[in-house]
Amino acid sequence: MTKIIETQNISKRYVMGEEVIDALKNINISVNKGEYVAFMGPSGSGKSTLMNIVGCLDTPSTGKYILNGQDVSEMSENELAAVRNKEIGFVFQTFNLLPRQSALENVALPLIYAGYSKARRTEIAMETLRGVGLDNRALHKPNELSGGQRQRVAVARALVNEPSILLADEPTGNLDSDTTEQVYELLRKINKTYKTTFIIITHDRHIAEKADRIIAIHKLYTVMHKTQIPPSGDKHDYMSQGPYWWPDPSKADGKPYIRKDGVRNPEIKGIADSDEMDELIDDVDLLTQAFQKTKNEKLMFYK
Repeated sequence: MTKIIETQNISKRYVMGEEVIDALKNINISVNKGEYVAFMGPSGSGKSTLMNIVGCLDTPSTGKYILNGQDVSEMSENELAAVRNKEIGFVFQTFNLLPRQSALENVALPLIYAGYSKARRTEIAMETLRGVGLDNRALHKPNELSGGQRQRVAVARALVNEPSILLADEPTGNLDSDTTEQVYELLRKINKTYKTTFIIITHDRHIAEKADRIIAIHKLYTVMHKTQIPPSGDKHDYMSQGPYWWPDPSKADGKPYIRKDGVRNPEIKGIADSDEMDELIDDVDLLTQAFQKTKNEKLMFYK
């Protein structure tokens, strides 16, 4: 099969003052033409960063991204915009429809940038709406449509330029379960009928399992240096999410605790979900053990 997407050791690094955040590190993926693929991973794993790069909304800090045989890794903003308009359609969780425009006008919008006449735009947009079963709602505005209908309009808008790839970022996150099933049935039908390459970004395994293939994007954890010195005198931190998780000097195993000099970690205060807190504690425990065994300050692992 022909590859339409290929990444070669791409990484994305953000530098904020003295802090360096590696959102992606050495990612190698490939997607074939006509495939229906799910990018799945928890919040903070880099799914959206990867989608932005695959969708030519951003470029990698290092590595190469080959899209349809073309290296787009170091393109200018204008060059990327031209590639996006030709090759890629986007569907977002929040629909992103223009509220004062009809369904027909929303779908026709990408065709303006493609240079079509008004008459031709109307013709193509109506045909595309017919393909998602909404030609009878063409003159309705978004607030006159149900959530599922609005998402169908968003899908039609993404497809109107006949892109090579459709990227859908949590496309049913705001829909009920029945409507979610209908939208995914529509996406699968379009994928099979038009051989459009689909990439769905989700954290939901049930949704991901509808795809031909799942590409799992994992959280990246690193052992980091911090300027604060904990009571133990050991300034190693075991999670980037919690800069005040320190090994407890009173315990032989050195397991972390959630306080620094009697003050609860301010970044932990925002975690109200008990499952998320339990997961965080387990992650810290694992990094603690890993560091104790390796003594590697640059240790990282994927989960």
